[in-house]
Amino acid sequence: MDGDWDIEKYKNKFEPEEQWELRKQFMETHKTLFTEDRVVCLAQVLVNIEILGTTYPLETMRTVSDLSVDIVGEFRERQKSRLQRTFVGAAAAANAKFNPK
Repeated sequence: MDGDWDIEKYKNKFEPEEQWELRKQFMETHKTLFTEDRVVCLAQVLVNIEILGTTYPLETMRTVSDLSVDIVGEFRERQKSRLQRTFVGAAAAANAKFNPK
């Protein structure tokens, strides 16, 4: 496949940097293995899986998993160190508001 295409043209100005870096790394790694459209699509699927928790048909999940083995490990490690969100139930929030310590 022809890997002579500009990855940067796929950067969305509203896309968070961590998502762009994940997509970009995937595209850089696989741009010579598949057509441009296929690589761009698979890169977006990877972001959807890793960031949004989207699931796809088993064959698609396997393909992306196989192609991203060396890419997602580093991404997942960085995600672990990011601020963790804590969800509090309504009863606990109300209790904390009316019964401060």
